[in-house]
Amino acid sequence: MVKIQAEANVPTDYGNFRMIAFSENDNDWMPHMALVAENTDFSEPVNVRFHSECITGEVFHSRKCECGQQLDSALKYTHENGGIIVYLRQEGRNIGIINKLKAYALQEKGLDTVEANLQLGLPADDRDFNVAIDILKILGVKEINLLTNNPEKIKFVENSEIHLNLRIPLQIKANENSKEYLKTKKNYFGHLLEDDEKDSK
Repeated sequence: MVKIQAEANVPTDYGNFRMIAFSENDNDWMPHMALVAENTDFSEPVNVRFHSECITGEVFHSRKCECGQQLDSALKYTHENGGIIVYLRQEGRNIGIINKLKAYALQEKGLDTVEANLQLGLPADDRDFNVAIDILKILGVKEINLLTNNPEKIKFVENSEIHLNLRIPLQIKANENSKEYLKTKKNYFGHLLEDDEKDSK
């Protein structure tokens, strides 16, 4: 069970957030994080984004995915409307950056994102959002509006003690590099998209 290890106020380009680190022990150098917008009203359904780490998209601005844009959009939305971003250290759908790059190399040979993972002997998606539910419970959140198009995240909330009030789509327009990746996410994982040019993680 994770617990709060440290917290501080952090000003960002999108506004001020309370950043809270969660892990099982205090020497974990890759804890999960919660960014709580300063205007969040916990007496109302809280806007929440479960966001999995993506160093390629968020730090290096890779155009193969929309993760960095999703995080930026979520930060902007929660700053303006109140809310929490639960940042999960589950790089590459929880296969890690090394395996993610191996999968990228296979994609260069024509495999899609799912086929590449499976050829490496890895699951298509190994993420577990139960820790996100635990973090919300620790923060005292009882009812949420979930920013996602991923039905798996919706299921995790619906099977928990947290009440799902509504889903808020988080659509990002595809680019030439990401459109096949996003199409695979729609066709294989059943992501709820407006059309084939958009998707959400």
